[in-house]
Amino acid sequence: MSTAAASVQTPPTYNFFSPEVPANPHPLLHRLRANEPVYRSPQFNGWVLTRHEDIVAASKDRRLVAANMTGWLDQMSEEEKRELKPVRDAIRLWVGHTNEQDHLRFQRVFKKYFTPATVEGLRPRVQELTDELLDAVQDRGEMEVVSQLSFPLPANVIAELLGVPTADRELLLRWSADVVPLFRRSSIETLRQSQRSVLEMHDYMRPIIAARRREPRNDLISVMVAAQNEGLILNEEEIVANCVLLLFAGHETTAHLISQGLMLLLEHPEQLNQLKANPELMPGAIEEMLRYNGPASAMMRTSIEPLELAGRQFDAGQLFVLVYMAGNRDPEVFADPDRFDITRKPNKHLAFGMGAYYCLGAALARMEVDVCFRTLLRRMPNLRPAFTQPDLTLLPPLVARLRTLRVAF
Repeated sequence: MSTAAASVQTPPTYNFFSPEVPANPHPLLHRLRANEPVYRSPQFNGWVLTRHEDIVAASKDRRLVAANMTGWLDQMSEEEKRELKPVRDAIRLWVGHTNEQDHLRFQRVFKKYFTPATVEGLRPRVQELTDELLDAVQDRGEMEVVSQLSFPLPANVIAELLGVPTADRELLLRWSADVVPLFRRSSIETLRQSQRSVLEMHDYMRPIIAARRREPRNDLISVMVAAQNEGLILNEEEIVANCVLLLFAGHETTAHLISQGLMLLLEHPEQLNQLKANPELMPGAIEEMLRYNGPASAMMRTSIEPLELAGRQFDAGQLFVLVYMAGNRDPEVFADPDRFDITRKPNKHLAFGMGAYYCLGAALARMEVDVCFRTLLRRMPNLRPAFTQPDLTLLPPLVARLRTLRVAF
């Protein structure tokens, strides 16, 4: 047997792509963090970080920048790369996936909109949207949370921020679902559909952008148009591309936080009862949902110059996988880390990232989830599961998402 053949057949010590891992990745991550917290993974062709301390240090290190999200697309055949060039070019304009200078430039733009006052000013409208969704199911005594609440609510919020008419919001949900495969290895047929949807959204947003140039409003597109006039945004292509990103990032992660957070409460009825009896615990409960099973599992960074991290030296051009979900269960930081505890303090979780790449929409997501859960528990105090087993979609290497979540009330 050749050396190459033997290496192919030898399973990795830590197999992130094992079929059973996404449903419960924490046994593997606990073992990895205890034995090899800075692990050279042949599967990722990079370094996997699982300690809270190391992830924080890496997140704040200016020598580590956003990894090229199109990297795996760039490994496809020349013909496929040519075919997918439009979507690859669009992704490279997304804030958070650009170089640091461009990322900070866009941060300055979005910070003008996502101020605490602006976010809090959206609360009454989020309350109205939540009540509308619950009104539609209240008399039925049951609900499928994913399709009837957790996805429509943040989708409606981000649609309003982008100035998308109410009648077209189902389009946004379809487009957003088609963006998801760009974040993982997918078939060429699936990626063709992703590209078609991204380009459809580009075409859809251009007339809205043109309308905001003529008549600005108090929405995100008007803020971006004004920023282009000031030179902070270079051209319309940057606006169009980041509308796609805002659609996806602005509702997909919040939707999963709502559905998975509710699942946690249903799986821990003593915590649910405590929250119903003490609604003032809601902010802490949301932080614990983010820590325990937040929507962000990991982030990739690339070194642009040599650096020292976790007591080791690394060259430029190294890939680092910052496993947030492992850092969020680090026993050095969180007592009894596998326990879901809505009263946990302090709670220095990593769910929204750290440093320059901290999530700009964090305050908006927290507010939406706060309104959603307060309203849900007030209006449906007898909320209970109407399923026997969680209905999960497993997305290797580390992610599981609820496909449906049926509840009765």
